[in-house]
Amino acid sequence: METFYVREEEALPSRWGKPPGERTVEELLDFGVVIVDKPQGPTSHQVSAWVRDMLGVGKAAHAGTLDPNAHGVLPVALGRAVRLVDMVHLGSKEYVALMVLHADAPEKAVREALREFVGEIYQVPPVKSAVSRRPRVRRVFRIDVLEIEGRYVLFKAVVESGTYIRAICRDVGTLLGTGASLRELRRTRTANMGEEMAVRLQDLLEASYAYRELGNDSLLRGLLHPAELMVEHMKKVIVKDTAVDALAHGADLSVRGIVKVSEGVSRGDWVAVLTLKGELVMVGKALMTSAEMVEEGSGIAVRNERTFMRPGVYPSTWK
Repeated sequence: METFYVREEEALPSRWGKPPGERTVEELLDFGVVIVDKPQGPTSHQVSAWVRDMLGVGKAAHAGTLDPNAHGVLPVALGRAVRLVDMVHLGSKEYVALMVLHADAPEKAVREALREFVGEIYQVPPVKSAVSRRPRVRRVFRIDVLEIEGRYVLFKAVVESGTYIRAICRDVGTLLGTGASLRELRRTRTANMGEEMAVRLQDLLEASYAYRELGNDSLLRGLLHPAELMVEHMKKVIVKDTAVDALAHGADLSVRGIVKVSEGVSRGDWVAVLTLKGELVMVGKALMTSAEMVEEGSGIAVRNERTFMRPGVYPSTWK
C-alpha cells in the first residue's frame, strides 16, 4: 500500500468534480483506456486503429509495442488520454517467454545463465525492432524459470520498459555457447495493468455494438477504465480543490495547494497530480522532494508539464 506524507489533515473534497469511477461511457471514451489482449498476427498499431474505429473515438494510441507474433496486454489510450501513453512506460513490464536452445545444455547451466541477466544489462535491440541498434542499458528486475523440457525453457521476466526479451534469449544462447532464440512471447502486465483486465477484440466489438446500436452501455462500461489507471504506478501529489482550476489553466503547483504527497519523490521525478476525488489534474516534474513539499512554507513544488483537467470544472475562486 502506498505511503503518503500529509501536509494538511483537514482537507475534505467539495461538491465539485466527480470520482473517476462515476464517469459515463461517453466520458470514458473521451478520457479512458481499454486493456486489449492483443492476438498474434496484427501489429500493435493495427490493433490500436481497430479499437479507435470500433469505439468511434477520434484518437487512440497503444502503450508499448508488441511484435506481431507476440500477444498479451496492450493498453490502448482513448481520446485525451493518448497524452499519457509515455507515462505508462515509467512502469515495469512482465512477460512469459518460451526460449528454445539451438543445442543441448545442462539445466543447471541454463538457470545460471538466466540469472546473469538480472540487474542492469547492456542490450543491442534485435534486427527486427523499431529503434536504432545501438547498445543501451536496461534493468531486469526478476527472471523466474517456470519449466525446462529438453531445449525448451519457459520463464517469466519482470523488466524495465524498453527491454527486449528476444535479445535476452539471443544473449543467453551466446553465453551458453548453444545459440538460442525466442519461440513465443506473452506480455502479462504493463505497469499496473495485468492480463486479468485484458479483453479480446471480439468482446470489445460486441460491447461497442450493444452500445452504439442497441443503446446498452453495460458491457462497454465493464471494459473501459478511467485514464487515471495509466498513472497508478506513478508517485502522486494530492491537491486542494481550491488549487485545481489554476492548475487547469496551466499554473505550476505551489506547496500551499498540497494536501499530501507520495513517499519517495525526488527532484526531477515525474509525478501525477490528483484531486481529493482521484481525478487527474496534470502530470509534471517535481521541483522538491516529498519532505520538502510537506515542510516548506512557500515555493513551487511541481512544474506543470501536461494538463488534463478542463478549466471550469472547479471554481476559480472559493466561495
